[in-house]
Amino acid sequence: MAVDLNGISVFLAVAEARSFRMVAENLGVTRPAVSQAIRRLEDRLGVALVRRTTRSVGLTEAGEQLYQRVAPAISEVGLALDATADRDSAPSGRLRLAVSSIAEQFISGPLLARFADTFPAVQIDVTVTDKEFDIVAEGYDAGVRLGEVIDQDMIAVRVSGEQRQGAFAAPSYIERFGNPEHPSELSAHRCIGWRPAPHSAPYRWEFGQHGREFDVAVDPQITTNDMWLMIRTACAGGGITFGMEDTFKPYVESGQLVPLLREYCPPFAGFFLYYPSRRNLAPKLRALVDHVRRWR
Repeated sequence: MAVDLNGISVFLAVAEARSFRMVAENLGVTRPAVSQAIRRLEDRLGVALVRRTTRSVGLTEAGEQLYQRVAPAISEVGLALDATADRDSAPSGRLRLAVSSIAEQFISGPLLARFADTFPAVQIDVTVTDKEFDIVAEGYDAGVRLGEVIDQDMIAVRVSGEQRQGAFAAPSYIERFGNPEHPSELSAHRCIGWRPAPHSAPYRWEFGQHGREFDVAVDPQITTNDMWLMIRTACAGGGITFGMEDTFKPYVESGQLVPLLREYCPPFAGFFLYYPSRRNLAPKLRALVDHVRRWR
């Protein structure tokens, strides 16, 4: 059966407006022309789609089913046409990113500065947050998180190499309280923990041994959602803290902190830029994805 695109577009307009008069005004045609387009489509399909009275316009059961099936497909066609029209246009507009706090260092700095310099018409809006939410529902174009927590229906592009978590303490702390030989001994130490939100439980420290992963629920004496407070307190000898090795690297190199339990901290896949698996990306998001791929 040949597709009556004109009849379908008029039908969708009527289904959404529920008014022949309003559709006629929006399309710049007469009301009889709208009615004829609907009637031709109904005759072609052999079923009534629209229920008309002197006061209202509604859909029949068949019309409702057709609308539910066709509307998303027509929307996808519109996106494809827009993407084709914009294919050669310069990326522009507001690009919203949701980035977890521990991933911020991989997207900010030179990577983001170079992107902004290359695409001056793109306004980059970065929200650093550890809340878990649907980036699409919240209006974000993309996010950056650990690969292991990204939903499988998302497209992910690596922004970092392999990562490793670790425990760290100042030499002064080790001199006073000793060096734990196994993660199970952490419960006897002063710990500085992290939590993503005020009313959430402290993060359980994750380790691995002989290919088996396990975690330890330490009872932190100090708990915060700010990584820099954790680092400064640990450097002052306040306890053992835990986090991404790259975050603590400058403090280890300067001698302010010492890595602990490293044999129980295996590497794992790092951070990824992720976005919805749509066939047609907006030019601004496509530009960022290509930029991250070149950067890596």
